[in-house]
Amino acid sequence: MSNFVFKLPDVGEGIAEAEIVAWHAEIGQDIKEDDPLVDVMTDKATVEISSPVSGRILSRRGEVGAMAAIGSEIVVIATAAKPEKAASNGKATPARKPAPKPAAPPTESAAPLAKAAEIRSGKVLAAPAVRARMAALRLDPATLRGSGPEGRIEHADLDRALTQLSRPSTPPVEASDAVEEVKVVGLRRQIAERMLESKRRIPHFSYVEEIDVTGLETLRADLNGSEEGGRLTLLPFLIRAMIRAIAQHPGVNAHYDDEAGIIRRHAAVHIGVATQTPRGLVVPVIRHAETLSLQRLASEIVRLSELARNGKAGRELLTGSTITVSSLGPLGGIMATPIINPPEVAIVGVNKIVERPVVREGQIAIAKLMNLSSSFDHRVVDGFDAAAFIKSVKAELEAPGRLIQARG
Repeated sequence: MSNFVFKLPDVGEGIAEAEIVAWHAEIGQDIKEDDPLVDVMTDKATVEISSPVSGRILSRRGEVGAMAAIGSEIVVIATAAKPEKAASNGKATPARKPAPKPAAPPTESAAPLAKAAEIRSGKVLAAPAVRARMAALRLDPATLRGSGPEGRIEHADLDRALTQLSRPSTPPVEASDAVEEVKVVGLRRQIAERMLESKRRIPHFSYVEEIDVTGLETLRADLNGSEEGGRLTLLPFLIRAMIRAIAQHPGVNAHYDDEAGIIRRHAAVHIGVATQTPRGLVVPVIRHAETLSLQRLASEIVRLSELARNGKAGRELLTGSTITVSSLGPLGGIMATPIINPPEVAIVGVNKIVERPVVREGQIAIAKLMNLSSSFDHRVVDGFDAAAFIKSVKAELEAPGRLIQARG
C-alpha cells in the first residue's frame, strides 16, 4: 500500500486557481482510475477531473465553493501499488466535458432516492457524466429506464425523472420551519458577481414599448404551416428587426471601455441570446447574425440553446456578443428591467404576447400585443437614441413582410 497525493492539475490558459464546484468521491470511498473525482470552475469553463489511480480516498482538501491553487494538494488516495502517473506533480490530466448541474436536487419526499455513494460505475450502464449527475440528484438507477443503446441511461432519462418528481402531489400540507441553505458557488456565483458589477458600474436607462404583433403572428403561423424549413419562433423575427434597426442606430451595437474612455461600434452584429439552463443563465452568441436568413437564425437559436443547456457551450460560444436579447417566453410578464451584459451598451427584453381590445380607425378590434422591455447604458446612449432605436424595431415588427426579404 502507498499513498498517492493528487494535486490540482493545470487546466490551461494561465489559470492560477480554480473553484471547487462538486466532489464525486467521499472520504473512505473506493474509486477506480478514470472515475469522476472533482469538478472545478475557472472564469472560462467548468472542467471535470477524473481520478488518475484506483484506490480509497483518505483525505481531500477544499469544500464546495473553495478556491484551490494550481499545483496544490486536493486528494490523498491509498493505492495497492506505487502509481506511475505524473499527475501528483501538478501536470494537467485529460479533462472531460462538463456535466450539466441541476439548479437544485429533488425534495426529500421524492420516491426514487439513493445515496450518492451507492451509485457505482460498475452497476450502472451510463457515461461518467451521467453517473455523476445521478449521484448529485440522488436518483436510484434501478428506478430509471434507459433510452440509449442496450438500456444505457442518458441525460434525457434523468430529465424525465425530474419532471415526474416535480409533479404536484395531494398529501396534506404540514407546517414546517425548515430553512434550506444553498451555497452560492460555481456558475451561480459568477452570475451574481457579473450582475452586481453591471448594476454598480452602469447607469441603466430602461424603456418599454408596446408592439402590435397581430400581423407577425399571422405570418409566423402561415410560415410554420408550410412544408419548408423548421419551426419559427418569435425570436428570429425580433433579431432580424434589431439588425435592421441597428443599421439606422449603430450606437447601440457597441462596447464601452469605461477605463479607456472608448466606445467601439461594431459593424458585425453578434447577438447574445440569454438562455436559462439548469446551472443558471448563460448567453451563447449568434455570430454575424446580419448574414443569416430567418431559418438559419432559428436553427442557430435551437443549436446554441441546446449546447448551453447540456453544458457543452465552450468559451468561444459564450463570449464576443455586441448586443443581447432576453426572453422569458410565456413567463414574460408585462415588463421587466433586463440587466446589461457588459461591455455591451444595450439589451432588448421580450415580454409575453397577450390579446387585448384596441381601437383601429374608430372600431374596436382584438389585437395581439407584446411589450419590449429594454435597458441601455446611459453613459453612452441617450434616452432619445434608445427610444428611437426601439421605435425602429417596433416599425419592423409591425410590418413583418420586410423581415422575410433579403438579409440585412
